[in-house]
Amino acid sequence: MLSIFDQGAFTPCPTPFNLAAHVMRHAASQPDKVALSVLCPDGSDDWTYGALDAAIRGTASGLLQAGIAPGQIVLMRLGNTVDFPLAYLGAIAAGIVPVPTSSQLTASETQKMIDELSPAAILRDPDVACADHPVQIDIDALAAMRDLPPADYARGDPDRMAYVVYTSGTSGKPRAVAHAHRAIWARQMMVDGWYGLTPDDRLCHAGAFNWTYTLGTGLMDPWAIGATALIPEPGTDLGDIPALLQAHKATIFAAAPGVYRKFLGSPDRLDLPHLRHGLSAGEKLPRELHARWTSATGTELYEAYGMSECSTFISSSPAHPSRGEALGQPQPGRKIAILGPDGPVPQGDEGTIAVHRSDPGLMLTYLNAPDEADAKMQGDWFLTGDQGAMAVDSQITYLGRDDDMMNAGGYRVSPVEVEDALAKHPRITQVGAAQVEVKKNTFVIAAFYTGPETLDEGELRAYVEANLARYKQPRAFVHLETLPAGGNGKLLRRALPAYFKAQ
Repeated sequence: MLSIFDQGAFTPCPTPFNLAAHVMRHAASQPDKVALSVLCPDGSDDWTYGALDAAIRGTASGLLQAGIAPGQIVLMRLGNTVDFPLAYLGAIAAGIVPVPTSSQLTASETQKMIDELSPAAILRDPDVACADHPVQIDIDALAAMRDLPPADYARGDPDRMAYVVYTSGTSGKPRAVAHAHRAIWARQMMVDGWYGLTPDDRLCHAGAFNWTYTLGTGLMDPWAIGATALIPEPGTDLGDIPALLQAHKATIFAAAPGVYRKFLGSPDRLDLPHLRHGLSAGEKLPRELHARWTSATGTELYEAYGMSECSTFISSSPAHPSRGEALGQPQPGRKIAILGPDGPVPQGDEGTIAVHRSDPGLMLTYLNAPDEADAKMQGDWFLTGDQGAMAVDSQITYLGRDDDMMNAGGYRVSPVEVEDALAKHPRITQVGAAQVEVKKNTFVIAAFYTGPETLDEGELRAYVEANLARYKQPRAFVHLETLPAGGNGKLLRRALPAYFKAQ
């Protein structure tokens, strides 16, 4: 048998359609139910479905009144506050295309985005770095828009562009991934295929409002089913989150593996009486960490695999637990294969994980780089660049990248982007970047460089802080006489970690 999962397509997305309207579809029937609680030690700041819907549609009115037309792009430079999802959904409600970005980006990094996107406006918190742009709508103006008369949701073709997210490409240049309104419809496959989510759940996500993992799993997906989202207030120490989970009766918890590792630093059992299970994504979940969580909480932990181009599509779940080292299986409604050069490989063989072009969650294209998007297609299959093997029961085991992409706290980072930034340093002649293991299952980005002398580490840290977002910055710097290279003189990045271990 070949490595193909296809149990039938998911229900087609209706038309006309609007992503934000789908997220808020329960607001009319349950306006007084709490949709969002921002958690703090002495209580919470609560938003009902009615208040949330009004704020989103008021923001839509304000953006249209500001002269931004449906179909135009706005770049989001907002911090870790509720302003972020309100502005994001407000733009989509109006048919405007938001581009959420990490607040850690530097001004020079945003300049490249502005040059590529030509946004109609910047939605801006003045405390968040951003290059100059003639039209900037500040956070106070955005807040004032919430009280405007609500706009109607702009419904239309579900295949039209709804939003854009940036992902690091193997070329080192971040790519603008364009998604359709139908992407939110596709996320319903995660409800049973990963979350085990019900309208009665209280789902807490440990991430910041302005992280796309939080935006999808922590906010939009609970709202789309009529559940309650819980988000710790900005600045909350990770060590305080277990107490918040207990106090606010969280039933599901979502985070990256690093957060679970932080929780389990103490040998004490975690007292979470209301928790049904946890969710993990962003990077590979080590089996020993999974086992420690189960032992400490008495609950399961379900892992998901995905990417910016298609969100998550392989996962374990309460209905389909993972087996052994496997990630899980493709979510019902997906069409997934493991490909070799000639197509799907036999079950059990290694190949590249691929998503069929018919998946409603698959991106539209890379903006301004359609040829690069086409290059990732093999016939009707989108190649993820990750290796895996599919068993006879459709469970998929993750076998690593087939390129040199790194993972820093749940963010995928191209080594080329890190190398390009450091190569501009006047006293560095050559540089290579790689992910290294500093202790068991803990990885950081390291930069290996050549030059006349070993440079002061404090100077290098200051240099990368000015030129790279925090999650892209190397945490270690290693001076070498020469960098490892192949017979053709090409840098061998996969040989670099050995030099780190030898230090």
